[in-house]
Amino acid sequence: MLDQLRLALASLALLGLGCTSTPSTLTAVWVNDGGEKIRQDDLRCTTSESVALWGARNETLSAAVILEAADGEVPEVAVSLPSLTGPSGYILNSGSGSTSDVFNWTGRQIELFHVGYLPIKGLSRLSYENYDERHVPTAMRRSFDQNGIGTGKWSDRPGADKYFPEIAVPIELKPTFTVAEGKSQIVWVDVYIPKDAPAGTYTGEIKITEAGELTRSLPVSLVVHGFALPDTTTARTMVASSYANVAKRYTGVSYPNAGTPEATLNKKVRDRQFLLAHRHRISLIDNNDGADSWTKDAPRPEWEARLNGSLFSAANAYQGPGESVGTGVFAVGIYGSWTWKSEGQAGMWTHCDAWESWFQTYAPTAERFLYLIDESTDTAQIEQWSDWMKSNPGVGRSLSSFATIAMPEAASKIPSLSIAASWMALGVTADWASAKATFSSANGKKGFMYNGKRPASGSFAIEDDGVALRQLPWGQYKLGIDRWFFWESTYYNDYQSGRGENHLFTEGLTFGTDEKADESIGRTGWNYSNGDGVLLYPGTDTVFPAESLGLEGPIASLRLKHWRRGIQDVEYLALARARDSTAVDAIIARMVPKALWEYGVTDPKDPTWVRTDVSWSANPED
Repeated sequence: MLDQLRLALASLALLGLGCTSTPSTLTAVWVNDGGEKIRQDDLRCTTSESVALWGARNETLSAAVILEAADGEVPEVAVSLPSLTGPSGYILNSGSGSTSDVFNWTGRQIELFHVGYLPIKGLSRLSYENYDERHVPTAMRRSFDQNGIGTGKWSDRPGADKYFPEIAVPIELKPTFTVAEGKSQIVWVDVYIPKDAPAGTYTGEIKITEAGELTRSLPVSLVVHGFALPDTTTARTMVASSYANVAKRYTGVSYPNAGTPEATLNKKVRDRQFLLAHRHRISLIDNNDGADSWTKDAPRPEWEARLNGSLFSAANAYQGPGESVGTGVFAVGIYGSWTWKSEGQAGMWTHCDAWESWFQTYAPTAERFLYLIDESTDTAQIEQWSDWMKSNPGVGRSLSSFATIAMPEAASKIPSLSIAASWMALGVTADWASAKATFSSANGKKGFMYNGKRPASGSFAIEDDGVALRQLPWGQYKLGIDRWFFWESTYYNDYQSGRGENHLFTEGLTFGTDEKADESIGRTGWNYSNGDGVLLYPGTDTVFPAESLGLEGPIASLRLKHWRRGIQDVEYLALARARDSTAVDAIIARMVPKALWEYGVTDPKDPTWVRTDVSWSANPED
């Protein structure tokens, strides 16, 4: 009798007091914070009885609901979190459930996503090296010795050929779904806490139905604290988006003619990309091309609303962090695509004057720069262009010069450059620290980093740890990196490798060639990489219509959500620093003992390698 009583009480706790249900054919339902990437074949056979969250106003909280079907296929599953009710009846809502409301965030604070999975068939060659297994993400490591030298084959890597969670498809597009036999399925939950939400405890229930019958209910408790994260972002970013790639996937035309239905749709989609990125505290830039782009020295017309913040308003169905705050950054001539290279110093002055005049009139607070060249070794040319800009007698002198180059090289060879953006996995500590001191506000300069490579930082590889991109802003904040640049979010056509259009919803490989199978690293080839260049997935796909979801706007990756969490962490650090900087420094030192160039190199005479583990814990509980 006692055992029966215990079982009854456990069942009531699982189902939620006051709820009725029918028996479930799901073998387990449990919840984590999303920081661990639960692969699709990963069955933990565990159960959560409730969900507890806490956060600040103007913060987005996340949780991952994992549904397991160990014994057989479970069809017609649905998951919902209708609302959370707080003090004085204040309600956080999940919206109408209509696909037409996916990009309407006004009065809608709760979002659910059916997570799509992608296979990892080989190691990402741009995100880490494998001479030391400790550089490799946790899920992809073989056994290794005290020096990090690995043994074993590709099949010995836990994540080999497994399906990793990646694509956050709005639940409105998949209101019911099947959990396959022997598989798990994640439903991701985002809860945005408005700035006017009263402090206190909010409650609700995650409801799970099978074939229309309620089978489980998880009580949810959310504690809202009495302070808010700021609208402006401390760990600033910039992420590129391709005009042509986006247009091709949604309209079938890379450069729609002005005034056509394709051009109208493309503008709607691109604005929604900016809105979605803004919800994740990410600033987008683009190549500003298409019709009319270079007939005058100014951004395309739609950029004015992005920069002055009017795009991010209720009039455009936006509610969330950064309401009415501009995206904050603009790249003139991204990747060196500016068109007056043959016009000499006079042309540089004329065009920079015109660009800077536009910004001073329409977006005076935006950070702007001329993207001189990308990953070039021609430092003499970069210095000449930078010097021309610096010596400009007109208003164009205020337009910054920018190049992607290692900071130590820029510091020694390009003294006139305003902004150096660097990509690194390791470096001689003293050289990089000195160079970053050169590219600092004290000298009227800035130092950016771009992409990400282990061990220096978490990477953007799909198979990297869930906490990897959460760690990245911590390292950025620790070492005073002015902005973090990710080279592309919509790299839908891998023209650089010659593979052509990417199968974005079925393949993890997005960049590089797939030439052969290696016995230890799996499928591989020139720069073989999973997820590189893709953070936003196309809601409509005219290139592969069988994969299209028919949504007129972007779908976020889970990597974007992990990055946002790290960015929000930094806002907590920045707020706390105003109270006790010593305590904040101690927290950072404990969480990220080393970041970027702090790892140093093993042999200063050959500063191309280092034997080390990453300094941060891959365990999200830590």
